[in-house]
Amino acid sequence: MTDSAAPTDSTAKRNVLVLVAAQAILGAQMPMIFTVAGLAGQSLAPNACWATLPISAAVIGSMLTATPISAFMQKYGRRAGFAIGALGGGIGGALGAYALSTANFALFVLAALFTGIYMSAQGFYRFAAADTASEAYRPKAISLVMAGGLLSAVIGPQLVKLTAESMAVPFLGTYLAIIALNGLGVFLFTLLDIPKPRPPAIGASTGRTRGELIRTPVIAVAMICATVSYALMNLVMTSSPLAVVGCGFSKGNAADVVTAHVLAMYAPSFFTGHLIARFGAERIVATGLVILAGAGAVAIAGVELENFFLALILLGLGWNFGFIGATTMLTAAQAAEEKGRLQGLNDLVVFGGVTLASFSSGGLMNCSGGSVQEGWQAVNFAMLPFLVLAGGALIWLAMRPREAR
Repeated sequence: MTDSAAPTDSTAKRNVLVLVAAQAILGAQMPMIFTVAGLAGQSLAPNACWATLPISAAVIGSMLTATPISAFMQKYGRRAGFAIGALGGGIGGALGAYALSTANFALFVLAALFTGIYMSAQGFYRFAAADTASEAYRPKAISLVMAGGLLSAVIGPQLVKLTAESMAVPFLGTYLAIIALNGLGVFLFTLLDIPKPRPPAIGASTGRTRGELIRTPVIAVAMICATVSYALMNLVMTSSPLAVVGCGFSKGNAADVVTAHVLAMYAPSFFTGHLIARFGAERIVATGLVILAGAGAVAIAGVELENFFLALILLGLGWNFGFIGATTMLTAAQAAEEKGRLQGLNDLVVFGGVTLASFSSGGLMNCSGGSVQEGWQAVNFAMLPFLVLAGGALIWLAMRPREAR
C-alpha cells in the first residue's frame, strides 16, 4: 500500500519476484494441509462427519483475521503484516505436530485456526503485487504472483509424500516441515520494497464507507464472483482426498490429484493477466464459472482415477480465471485511501463463504447417502445454485449502463 502517484514497474517487478518466491515457499504449506488435514482429522475425530473440521477451522481463522491484518498493513506496511502471517503459520504447524503426537483432535482444530492467520496474509500477496504497479502492469503483476503457486503445487504434495509416513505418528513429519517453511519464508519479506502508507492529512478524504463500497455494483459483483469461485473450489477440493482414498485409491494417488489441481490453479496465471488485458476481467470471470461447472459435471460422471484428475484440473483452472478476474475488477474499482478498508472487507466476505463451503464439504461427503460415491456426488451437485448466482450477477452488471456501475 503506497501513496506513490506514479509507481515504477521496475520496483513492481522486483516485488513480484519476492512475492512469487513467498507463494512458492510459504504457499507450499497450503496444499500440504489440504492434503493431510482431512485424512488426519478422520483418524482423530470422534465422528467421521467432523473429518474436515480442521480445514474449516483454517478458513475460519483466515476469515476472522482478514480485516485486522488488512488494517494492520494499512498502518504498518505489507512486510510487517506478512511476517505476522508467517508467525501464525509456524505456531499452527507446531500445535498441529503436538496434537498429532498426543492424538488430541481439539488441539488439532486449534492448530488449524492459527494456520488461518497465514492463509489470510497470503491472500494479500495479490494485492501487494498491485501496490507499486502501473495500471497497465497491474493485471499481469497480480497474475504472476498467483503463478508462484505453481511451484507450491509441486513442493507441497511432494513434501507430503516424503514426510507423511516418515515418523511413527502419521503426518507428524509433515507438520514439522510446515514449521520450517514458515521460518524460511519470514526472511523473504525483508526484500519487499513497498513503502508504508502515510497517515491521511487532517481533513483529507478517507474514501467511501464499507456500506458505500459494498453497494457499488462492480465491487458487489466482483466480491460475489470471487467468493463463489473460491468457495466452490474449496468445497470440492476439501473432499477430494477423502473421495480418492474412499474409492480405493492410495494416499499417494490423493496427493497426485491435489498436485494436478494446484498446478491447474496457478499455471494459467502466466497468461491470465494477458487474457484479462485483451478480453476484459468480466469475460474471464464468466469463462471461469463455466469451467467450474464443467468440473462438477466430470466429477459426477464417475469415480475412476481419471475422473478425479480431470475434475480437479478443471476446478483449478476455473478458480484461476474466476478469482484473478474478480480480484482485477476489485482493484480497478478502489481508490488509494480505500485499499485497507475494501481489501479487508473483500477477504472477510470471501473467506466467510469459504468457511461455509468447508463446513458443508465434510457433511456432504461423509453424511450424505450411504456410500463414498453418493457423498462425492452430493458435494458436486451443491455447486449448481452458486454458479447460477454468480453468473446472474455478471449478467446483471453487464446490462447496467457503464456510468451506473
